[in-house]
Amino acid sequence: MAHIKKTFSVKGMHCASCVLTIEKSLKKIEGVNSAIVNLATEKATVDYDSDKVTDQALESAVSNVGYEALIREEIHSEDEEKLRKLKELSALKIKVIVSLFLGGFVLWGSFPGLVNTAPAIFKNFWIQLLLATPVQFWAGWEFYRGTIKSLKHRTANMDTLVAIGTTVAYGYSAFVTMLPGIIEKLNMEAMPYFDVATIVIGLILLGRYFEAKAKAGTSEAIKKLIGLQAKTARVIRDGKEADVPVTDVVLGDLIRVRPGDKIPVDGIIVSGESSIDESMVTGESIPVDKTIGDNVIGAAINKSGTFTFKATKIGSETMLAQIIKLVQEAQGSKAPIQRLADIVSSYFVPAVIMLAIGTFVFWYVLGPEPALLYALLNTVAVLIIACPCAMGLATPTAIMVGTGKGAEHGILIRDAESLEIAHKIKAIVFDKTGTLTEGKPKVTDVIAYDSFTEQDILRYEASLEVGSAHPLARAIIEETEIRKALPLEPIEKFESVAGYGIKALIQGKQIYAGKEKLLNDNNIDTQIAKNDIERLTRAGKTLSLLAVDGKLAGIIAAADTVKPSAKEAVEALKKSGIEVVMLTGDNERTGKAIAEQVGITRILAEVLPGEKETEVKKIQAEGKTVAMVGDGINDAPALAAADIGIAMGTGTDVAIEAADITLINKDLRSVVSAIALSKETMRTIKQNLFWAFAYNIILIPVAMGVLYPLWGILLNPIFASVAMATSSISVVSNSLRLKTKKIYL
Repeated sequence: MAHIKKTFSVKGMHCASCVLTIEKSLKKIEGVNSAIVNLATEKATVDYDSDKVTDQALESAVSNVGYEALIREEIHSEDEEKLRKLKELSALKIKVIVSLFLGGFVLWGSFPGLVNTAPAIFKNFWIQLLLATPVQFWAGWEFYRGTIKSLKHRTANMDTLVAIGTTVAYGYSAFVTMLPGIIEKLNMEAMPYFDVATIVIGLILLGRYFEAKAKAGTSEAIKKLIGLQAKTARVIRDGKEADVPVTDVVLGDLIRVRPGDKIPVDGIIVSGESSIDESMVTGESIPVDKTIGDNVIGAAINKSGTFTFKATKIGSETMLAQIIKLVQEAQGSKAPIQRLADIVSSYFVPAVIMLAIGTFVFWYVLGPEPALLYALLNTVAVLIIACPCAMGLATPTAIMVGTGKGAEHGILIRDAESLEIAHKIKAIVFDKTGTLTEGKPKVTDVIAYDSFTEQDILRYEASLEVGSAHPLARAIIEETEIRKALPLEPIEKFESVAGYGIKALIQGKQIYAGKEKLLNDNNIDTQIAKNDIERLTRAGKTLSLLAVDGKLAGIIAAADTVKPSAKEAVEALKKSGIEVVMLTGDNERTGKAIAEQVGITRILAEVLPGEKETEVKKIQAEGKTVAMVGDGINDAPALAAADIGIAMGTGTDVAIEAADITLINKDLRSVVSAIALSKETMRTIKQNLFWAFAYNIILIPVAMGVLYPLWGILLNPIFASVAMATSSISVVSNSLRLKTKKIYL
């Protein structure tokens, strides 16, 4: 069984009922595990068994219910996709202009008040019929096309409502124009309502046009990410440099990058060094210094030096490509809160048609004269105003903007469900090493005794450690280089004392370096350093004592240093009422020292990797929604066990696969930002759903005429179409407001 997840565009969707119809049809295919259709992105994401399901089967499932799946077109570039949408938008714009232009003349010649200023030609019913017909059957053809397909498959959608409503208005008006005598025999004025049909179609198309423009704004994050990709690479082959399209780069290629160049693909520096701006991918604003052996990210910008790197990931394997894929999948996913809208939408269109029929019957039987006219106009108003578009757009547009905004700040959200859960977090468990701390020791203290200097201590220690790969040895050598305590001294008779340290001769002097016990076992007095040893040990630091010719010369202390952003992030989380817990495999003394620096009071120390998951579950058992923040590799079980797994790191494959949210940058304040983003997105979704439901609950009864007995108010179908278009546009616009929200410290 080969599981595949495929995303493809779907043409012809306009409302929530369209989404449900397509999802149901796709899910009926044997071998399809899940199908999610997104109205905002106009895409379907299907998870299926490729041994049982073909592209043709997917296309048929979509076309069978009246829509068009563009599966084969998906292999084309984003530019072609953009061009296709621009053509559709241009065609829609022409229809809007023609509809409103012709409809405006009809309205001028028939609307009460305006008609008194109109030329006689526009008051002529036959001229109005001539102007209204192309609007009804050319501009409005997409409504008929959608209705015919949906009714053929025993479904109904927004197109059905619009087609029925405008056809009733147009048909009645045409009948009045051609056979006015029959209407007059019913004691009714032979007055057509072509203005209702034409203006309603024009306004609905105008609403769709603005909605499409607004939806394009919700996907700007993806466009920006795609735009980051380099177009060419300067490849070195057979000793010659040549600029080639980035698509021609192969694994192992050597690529030269000059100052100001955009790095084309991911790789490892093999020569040279530079400062690189990775902000467009990681969200970190400060350029990062890189040298031989360091990884570089495709799409980052080289700020200073020239370097050569070896391509290690190309095409869809690059970090940027993974980010784009993850954001696209997240934007196409469905949040649990959407289920309510889905349930309502599944019954909505049939219910509206029943209400429209009921409205017609009520007004025709019980309404004042002319009862038929009142029945027709109120029925049309009900059909036009009852738009399920707003309900269909309420959640996905906010999810698109929210996940896109997160990506711009180095916060990758796996799916809409993760984004929804994040705002409910009540406890956050941080792994210590590599998460709260930098993950590698740094020299924090150098203390010299007697006549020795700090430079002497560092030089002796580094000379002894130069061949070691131990993290502490590397930290000492780095500090020696930083302080310029060079050159290193040649050593003789080197000997490692297992578990305690090392000894050797330097310039004829006997040197010991390591634990206090090593010196004591060799009769070297360390009493002078007792206070320093206790103080540094209490702070959780690792010590190396240095003795020269039987005398204590100094101490070097190293520790895994806390990330600069850790304290501020912890404070912000505590202020928002979230309990912060630190999890570490280190002893309690070391863990407590780090915890005190960042302001954490609850510490779980000496926890083995396999026990981290259990500790997370214990906190969940306290009734709290728990997030686990780790490096995405060693903490995978705990990340999976938590309600939300947040991986800190550099966006590696493992980190992205392990977590619900991946923070590409190393700034712990991004954890706070992720929760803030979730809160803002959920607030927007709830606002959208409230107004989408409230709009229908309030205005459908108004369209049915409930205000007429009290105040004589009826809703003109033209105003109903304005309200319908406004509801959809307002939902998308409200989602776009998310872009302006501050989610970072």
